[in-house]
Parts: sequence; structure tokens; C-alpha cells
Amino acid sequence: MNTSHPLHLLLNPSSIAIVGANNNPMKMGTMHALSIMKDGYAGKLFPVHPKEKNVRGLTAYPSASALPVVPDLAILVVPSSEIINLVDEFGKKGTRRIIIITAGFRETGSHGREEEERLKETATKYGIRFLGPNCMGIINTDISLNTTVVTLNMKDGRLGMISQSGTYVSQTLPYLVKHGIRFSKAISVGNSTDISLIDALEYLGDDESTRAISLYIEGLTDPRRFLDVARSIVAKKPIVAQYVGGSKAGARAGLSHTGALAAPDHLYDGLFKQAGVIRVDSVEDLFGHGWMLATQPRLKGRRVAVLTNSGGPGSSMAHTCEQNGFDVPEFSETLRKKIEPLVPPHAPCGNPVDITFSMDVEVLSKKIPAIVMESGEVDAVVLHGIMRSGFIKVIYPHLVDMLNGTPLEGILNMLKIDFTSSASLPEKYGIPMAISSFFDFEDDFTEAYHSHNVPVYDSPEKAARALAALLKYRDIQQRLKDSRDESPIEKNDEAEHILNEALRSGRRILDEYESKRLLALYGLPITKELLVRSESELEEAIDAIGFPVVLKACSSNIPHKTGKGLIYLRLSSRGECVEAFGKIQKAAGAEVPVLVSAMAKGEREFMAGFLHHNLFGELVLFGMGGIFAESIGDRAFRIAPLSINDARNLVYDIRNAGLLGEVRGLPAVDEAALVHIVRSIGAIGSHHSSIREIDINPIILEGRSPVIVDALIVLK
Repeated sequence: MNTSHPLHLLLNPSSIAIVGANNNPMKMGTMHALSIMKDGYAGKLFPVHPKEKNVRGLTAYPSASALPVVPDLAILVVPSSEIINLVDEFGKKGTRRIIIITAGFRETGSHGREEEERLKETATKYGIRFLGPNCMGIINTDISLNTTVVTLNMKDGRLGMISQSGTYVSQTLPYLVKHGIRFSKAISVGNSTDISLIDALEYLGDDESTRAISLYIEGLTDPRRFLDVARSIVAKKPIVAQYVGGSKAGARAGLSHTGALAAPDHLYDGLFKQAGVIRVDSVEDLFGHGWMLATQPRLKGRRVAVLTNSGGPGSSMAHTCEQNGFDVPEFSETLRKKIEPLVPPHAPCGNPVDITFSMDVEVLSKKIPAIVMESGEVDAVVLHGIMRSGFIKVIYPHLVDMLNGTPLEGILNMLKIDFTSSASLPEKYGIPMAISSFFDFEDDFTEAYHSHNVPVYDSPEKAARALAALLKYRDIQQRLKDSRDESPIEKNDEAEHILNEALRSGRRILDEYESKRLLALYGLPITKELLVRSESELEEAIDAIGFPVVLKACSSNIPHKTGKGLIYLRLSSRGECVEAFGKIQKAAGAEVPVLVSAMAKGEREFMAGFLHHNLFGELVLFGMGGIFAESIGDRAFRIAPLSINDARNLVYDIRNAGLLGEVRGLPAVDEAALVHIVRSIGAIGSHHSSIREIDINPIILEGRSPVIVDALIVLK
């Protein structure tokens, strides 16, 4: 635990002053104070109010300066116009941590942004670190501290939550209790004017009570730092994230909500994959998958057992597990013979195991799972149909007459069962288990699973998908073992000279010949080519290169040639070349140099590039190439520089990655060569500060070998 981190004192104060609490229970300040008072916090609470002498039985003080002690933490729930003065007062008093619940800052526009800057300047003057504004505060179940407005009924949590929405750490609390999910710590960061979501992530990464972290994100201010922090955490604990700013509507909503700066969805998708963060699309999965990762043993392999009391849910779970990367292996004859005596005749027991609605709940809940876990044939279990009190309550109206009016509680007391041994199976065997049940937390089996940190989901597919989060995390950890390594290339002085010459001549674009020459200096494979300015030079180039050839206009003033009569392909005679040379001059409207290149022989075209983004910084892209690249729109992005694994995962992240393998008689790509190209593009862009963009399209696969056919470098 990093006790020097600014969030440590904020989450573990021995005393709190709250400004805005009074004796009106419908005021937000009072609601925040009541949560602190009634949910178990053992520290001192000091209400600050200019008029009230007593707030909910506690002595109130007219100002910060009147407080009898220097509080570790101040919570401000007052109009935004009062916030800066209060921060100044608490700064003079000596308080160094503040939570600002109040909204009305940068999310409201230019005046709000100016006020937010003043707020930060005032806090900085006193060395104050603060959370917010426009947030719901924090939860720390280790010390039963809840600064939100909703009652906290959870202890001993394992899931850390960081949210740019206050609702997801306050209004969700009853929902979480119902689903058996418990926070270790929850942090609502609001506008993140001082303490950011990344700061909070860094803190929870070292928090011993937190086994997994869930993030609700509307926009990050420093994606590169997020990458570094998240990647270091994922090595020891999983992170799940929901990002909602990737659409126009989501970005607009986030801007008005917390002033968050959004970016296109594909950039965040690449960021999460590069960092090893598991992305989800709903807050339900944010909590549900996070809880699975926070509570269950880590997966040792991909084999899953599917156990059920009904064929439909069993089939759904098996299908969903396989879709999400699990193997659903058939059980061995030895294991089948152990299961057969426990199931009805002819019931399937080869995986899935279906006990066909047997009412012996111990068979499904304890006996078969224990046999399967002991077998060594599976690495995980997903189970549907365990129920007792919930089911009996449902059928009781039909049975009451036959049972001579025996009360429901009497029936339940007659059907005693050992819940603990079933719920303890994952811990006993070190094998994760997910439960699917249509009966909620009022069922005593569900309640038992909740109390033993075994996740229960309200559909078979949800249980299977949540279990798959463990598989995703296992794959991520294996992939990130080689997360960073040395640059693939050293900076080349001759390449720097080419760039400087272009800048000195006032050009901002290198022509194709210069661009490819620069790439070749770094050992990247380009087509054999010569630049010519006359028909006599054309003849010499043809002799040197050999047919077939390509002729292209080559000028920094003509960056794009397709569809303009400036490029001719597959020329196989001198006459065709001479004719094409003349047509290019005519189409250009002036004498232009012509690039004579060997015609690349290949049917698969890709693209790669380097670019600067105003928020994400230096990026590398890879995707489908050719003249229809923009229309196809199949590309992926990563933040530069790239490790070998970063580059490998980038190239296989596109939708049409199957074209990189053996397809229609074509060989699989030379993966190492392609990875080297992609990594080198990022390194070249990083080595040379004058480069704004590198556009390589297409990269053609000649058999296994990737060859750069066209390239363009744009300068800043």
C-alpha cells in the first residue's frame, strides 16, 4: 500500500469536515453527512454551517477556522460560487485533502472552465489535493466510509471501482447488493481537475483489498500515461473498462456531463488492447465481469465443464463458452462412470452434464462439481439450475393443499441442506465457477454463493460470458510478458538529412521516391525502382529493372495519383512504357519526374502508417490497403513505440486478419518481416521529430514477403 499517494489520506481520513450538511433531510449535503454518520465510519465528523448550531446531533461550526482540529478531509456540498473561498479557508486551516461534490465548472462552458482553473490555482497554493468537482466522492469498505448519498450495505469487498459518473458509485449500490457484488473501494472522479482517473487507477493497483478494477470512462486526458499505468497493473490484477465517448452522441454527452475529452472509439479500442484492459459494452458487464475477476481463482487452462438441470440452458452455456474461446471437452470414460450413478438413466454426462430436472440439489450443487473438479479434466465450471427456497416459494401455492396447510417455513426447515460445502468448491479446488440461476438473491442457494464470493448471473449466457473474462485475462497476461523491448532500429543520420533538406526548401511532403528511399535507409523492403526525367533515362531504367514495370508521376505536389492518369500498371514492352511516359506528362500539365518500379506480384494488399493525434500522441496503424482502403475501413491503431507483441497484436487485430494466413493456395505471411515493418514505422516517426505522418499503401505480399509499393511522408 502506497501511503504517500494523495488518495491514501483522502480514502483513510481520521476526521472529516462537511460543508453543506444541515437538518433538512432532502438536502444533498445532509444526505452525504448521513451516509458518513450511519454506515459505520468510526472517525470524527464535523459539520460546518454558518447558521446551524447542531446538525443531526453533532455540534456544527460556523467556519473552517472555527473547527477544533485540522480535519484530514473536507467535503464541500455548496453552490459553486462558494467553493473557491472554502478551499482557501481550509487551506489556511491546514487541511490537505478535499472532495468537491458541487457541479457547475468546466462542463458548463468557458466561464466554468475559468473558475475551475482558479480553483486549481487556489488548491495548489496550499498543497491541497482534491477529488472532483462534480463527483459523488468515495467508498472505502475497509473502514466503512461512504461519502455518497445512498446507504452502504457491503463489507469485505474485492472489486475496485473508478467512475467518471457519480451514479455508478451511488445509485448502483442497491443493485450491487442484490447481485452479491461488493466494492473494496469506489472513487467518483467527476471532472478530474486535480486527482484524475489515472491517479485513482494507480492507487487501486497497489491496494491490497482490491483484486480487480472496473473503470467507467467518458474520456482520458493522458492516454499514454494510462497505457503505462494500466499495463503495469494488469501484470498483477485485471482491469475492466467501459468507454462511452466513441460515438458523436456519447462524446457530446460526456462533454456536458464532466467536460471529458472524447476520441474515436477505435483509438480507445486499440489503447485498451495494448494496455491489456478488458473492454465491456455495458455497466452490467462492468460490474459482473469485474466481480468474476475479483473473486474467482485464476484460470490454469481453457477447458470448461458445463453442468445443468436443463438441456436448454446447458446448450446455451456450452455454445457461449466455445464462442468465447473455451474448450468444452468430452469427459473421459473414467469420469463418466463416476457421474453416471448420480444422474437419471440415459441423461447426458459427457459434458455437458444434464441431470434433467432432478430435485436432488446436492447432486448438482456439490457432488458432481466436486467429482469434475477432482478429475483434472477441467479448468473451470459453469453451472445452471441450483435452487431451493426460491423454487419452493414459486410452487408452494400449488402444493399447500396437498401438504395439509404446512407453512412454507416448515417445508423449508424439513429440506435442510449444506450450502457452505457447495459454495466453497472454487476455493477448495482452486477452480473458478460461475452460477446461472433464474432465482435472485432471495433464494438461499444464491445467498450462500453471494456470501462465499461465487458470482451468480440471471441467465446462462451471462454466466458463460463472465467466466470468459477470466480466459481473456489469462491470455492478456501471457501476451504482456513481452510488453516492452528495445527499438527495432537506430536513428539514421542520412534520413534526417533528407528531412532537413525538404524543410529548408519549404516543402512539407516528401515525394514517393524520397519517402521510400528514407524507409529503405532503415532496411524496410521497397520495390526495385529508379527515378527518370526523360525517355532516354526511361530506356536505361527498363533495362535495369526488367518487365513488367509500373510508371508513376513522382512529385511532392502530386501526393495522390490514382484516377488521375498519373499511374500505369503492368507495362510489359518498351512501346507501352514510352506511351505511358508521355501520357503522364500530359496529365500532369507540366514536366514531372517519373518513377519506374518493378511490378509487385501479389494479390493481398495492406497498409500501415504513423500519425499524430492531438490527444493520443504518436500512433501506428495497420489495415487493409489498396485503392478501396478508405471504403473498407478495416484498420487498427496502437500508441507508439511498439513492442514486438504490440506490433504482432496490431496486425492481427483487423477484421480480415485471416488474409495473413494460408488462404486460397497462398502462403502465410512472413510474420517477423511484417511485424518489423510495423514496429519500424513507429520508431522512424518517433526518431524524427519533423515527421507528422507516414502513409504506406499498399504493402503487397509477394508470396510470403511483404513489400512496400507506395509511401508518402508528411512533415510538420
